[in-house]
Amino acid sequence: MNLSDLKPEDTAIIDKINIKGELGRRLLDMGLVPSTKIVFRRSAPFSGPVQISVLGYELCIRKSDAEKITVSRVNAR
Repeated sequence: MNLSDLKPEDTAIIDKINIKGELGRRLLDMGLVPSTKIVFRRSAPFSGPVQISVLGYELCIRKSDAEKITVSRVNAR
């Protein structure tokens, strides 16, 4: 499942980031690495950015990038 498929307050573990280049490195630097626990907060309408909690801070990323991050859902609320 992709990060963009989660619902608000779902908790998941990152499996793989399928983004190459500078953006991929930047996401890794911000803590989006495999086996990291995240909480999906919300998604903006009309394919806007998604907000997640990772390592104690909030992060917004483009929905198109969230679709390239594979996760495993831990629990759903």
